[in-house]
Amino acid sequence: MRIAFASAEVFPYAKTGGLGDVLGALPKVLKRQGVDVKVFLPKYATIDHSKYELDYCYPIGQMPIRVAGQVHNVNVFHSTLPDSDVDVYFLDCPHFYNRSSIYTNDRDEDERFIMLCKGVLESLQRLQWKPDIIHCNDWQTGLIPLYLKDNYSWDRFFDNVASVMTIHNIAYQGRFSKNTVEKAEIRPELFYQNSALEVWGNISFLKAGLMYADAINTVSYTYAHEITTSEFGAGLEGVLRHRINDFWGILNGVDYHVWNPATDKHLPFHFSLSDMSGKEANKKFLLESVHLPYRENVPLIGIVSRMVSQKGFDLLARGINELMQLDVQWVILGTGEDEFEDLFRSLSYVYPQKVFSYIGFNTELSHLIEAAADIFLMPSYYEPCGLNQIYSLKYGTVPVVRKTGGLADTVKDWHELYYSGNYDGTGFTFNDYTPYALVSTVRRAVEAYYDKDLWNKIVLNGMLKDFSWENSARTYKELYNHALKNKRG
Repeated sequence: MRIAFASAEVFPYAKTGGLGDVLGALPKVLKRQGVDVKVFLPKYATIDHSKYELDYCYPIGQMPIRVAGQVHNVNVFHSTLPDSDVDVYFLDCPHFYNRSSIYTNDRDEDERFIMLCKGVLESLQRLQWKPDIIHCNDWQTGLIPLYLKDNYSWDRFFDNVASVMTIHNIAYQGRFSKNTVEKAEIRPELFYQNSALEVWGNISFLKAGLMYADAINTVSYTYAHEITTSEFGAGLEGVLRHRINDFWGILNGVDYHVWNPATDKHLPFHFSLSDMSGKEANKKFLLESVHLPYRENVPLIGIVSRMVSQKGFDLLARGINELMQLDVQWVILGTGEDEFEDLFRSLSYVYPQKVFSYIGFNTELSHLIEAAADIFLMPSYYEPCGLNQIYSLKYGTVPVVRKTGGLADTVKDWHELYYSGNYDGTGFTFNDYTPYALVSTVRRAVEAYYDKDLWNKIVLNGMLKDFSWENSARTYKELYNHALKNKRG
């Protein structure tokens, strides 16, 4: 089987969240399982060319691609994903991709990803590498399934090529004014009220992908159910219910070559189930590094997140006064909305012995927080999958999460299972999106921390869990076969 991945993000070249992690891991696992894989993304100016060797791709050469009536000469560069032989192709169009960030609020944001969608198909034509599946990820690649069935249907090369559309976060839909239809060279008769492209008078790249793809999925079982409801479907719940027979939930995996406390290159001290001493050593190191006092038998709570309401920071803000009364320490890493950044900056000043906040991105610190913290907090309003709670389990850091999306699928509440005679709990969860539910659940975790036998059992349960990509990759292969059956009959 041949799979071409199209994405706006691929770790380690370009990443803002879980999308990049998925595209940096899943293709490598599929390759190990015998699938022939190629990956396509833009060549952003933000890619660190000193770290990664990118070679000009002569088999493709220069491609003239028209977007919004203007022809751009696009070059393609090639590399391989680190620690693999997965081919990665970078579409080089400085007019669109020489920006200071991956995503922008620029007026041509639609054109930037029309270019990506066309560039993937044009590259495949010139490579003469015919995939069985083009696996599209999020709205930035949502026009590819439409293009396959319309704009590029004249080319017999694409006969029997199926498409899969993955929703990593349905809140981001790529909605633009209807003049984008002309920019993208989509036939105007395809755009009308309640058509496969239209949402509230605008074109939606994601809706196009969901309607034209041969199969669709999202990144956890619970989130798949949630987004068929009006509360979480962001206006596309009807589309998903319409495609329900082709809609799958497949839980994201974790790359344990990167996220493993026994080998993590970002940690000063390694540890494993057979020797946990390194975990406490990392805690001491972190606290000293951020100028917080090391207090034996006082739990450290970690947060690594985008500071936005979706991640539960509005809830955290409403419960912060009560949380600050707990005898715990906090290390917080992230960036996002000004009100939440300001909140955590102020907490560092008001509670200098208790709270450290780092506003920004820091890969090394994110790994160190996972390894050093006793408790990891994720109070998300919704969470398609979430990866940090899975990292936490592997690092012996007990998650406290809201029971939604992938958090519900990966973290099992200790007390909920314990009172039914089951001792397999891995964390602490709550349902109600209220400050009381959040604070009382954090309190439960802190109280459990002081019962060392109980706490060690919860830690052990979490570290034994296996959320590696191997199982998820096998399910993706089943999804690909489903898409091929829909395409080819």
